[in-house]
Amino acid sequence: MISRRNIRVKVMQALYALESFDAFDLKDAEAQRKKGLQLLTEKFVNAAELFNVSMLYLARIAQYAETDSRQRSSKYLPTEADMNVNTKLAGNLYLWDMLENATFQERISEDKLDQKVEMDRVKKTYQHLCTTEKYLSYIQNDDRTAAEDKAMLYFIWKEEMAHNEDFQEYMTDTFDGWEDDKDMVMMLVDNFFKSPKSVNFLQFISGEKNEYARSLMTTVLERDQVLMELIEPKLNNWDADRVATIDLILLKMGVCEFLYFPTIPTKVTINEYIEVAKNYSTPQSGQFVNGVLDNLLKELSQENKIRKIERTKN
Repeated sequence: MISRRNIRVKVMQALYALESFDAFDLKDAEAQRKKGLQLLTEKFVNAAELFNVSMLYLARIAQYAETDSRQRSSKYLPTEADMNVNTKLAGNLYLWDMLENATFQERISEDKLDQKVEMDRVKKTYQHLCTTEKYLSYIQNDDRTAAEDKAMLYFIWKEEMAHNEDFQEYMTDTFDGWEDDKDMVMMLVDNFFKSPKSVNFLQFISGEKNEYARSLMTTVLERDQVLMELIEPKLNNWDADRVATIDLILLKMGVCEFLYFPTIPTKVTINEYIEVAKNYSTPQSGQFVNGVLDNLLKELSQENKIRKIERTKN
């Protein structure tokens, strides 16, 4: 489900978190490796939960149309409007494709995700949705098409959740790690709308990608001294201690991929770490990481230390 770039971000975050631990707590390389892998696993688990909770919120907001109809019609003195609440949204075809996904149902049950969804927040979001022109236009048409239903559900996600300042503030205040993971969650939800049938909610990361993540994490830790010996001469009069911690971590990861991951093209490595640096470090970090990795690649190539395996095309 997640991409290689997402994995690089999680490894970077785990390595950054590892920096905060006292050296006394990590007495040897094995202790450091175990702690690093533990942190990495926690990063994946947390990101997966945030994605699943976001999807469940989306579902519960759409389903709230039926709750609203039931509650209003049961008033002691309901008005005509109370007796005729439109419930078209609750029957949204795209919504039910998601709700009937067996892996989604299992994930909700296993992780008790409904306990993490606040119905007051669902109600508030739904009530605001009901004031929008998009929603009013949607319910005025009695006919139903899959394309229209998809567009409506995507509108809720984009305008009432992802781009809604109030909803985003709520997510930040309620869920640990939301600020770190929200860009990834937004990308994953967008990917769901592009290809809903391919999403397996029980497999946030494939076995192959998990192996890549763990290998990248442990190799950076085990080869730290070698990596620093290569990087430090290329810092252009910058003391390594003055380089942003995230930038230094990304440089180590990039050089690690150059030397120890033969199936990853060097161009892919450089481009990926430039983008991660721009998104997660300082405004100048993308250019900085690009310059250092490019210089290192030239030197390592001249010394014949870069050994890549070309993938054959079928």
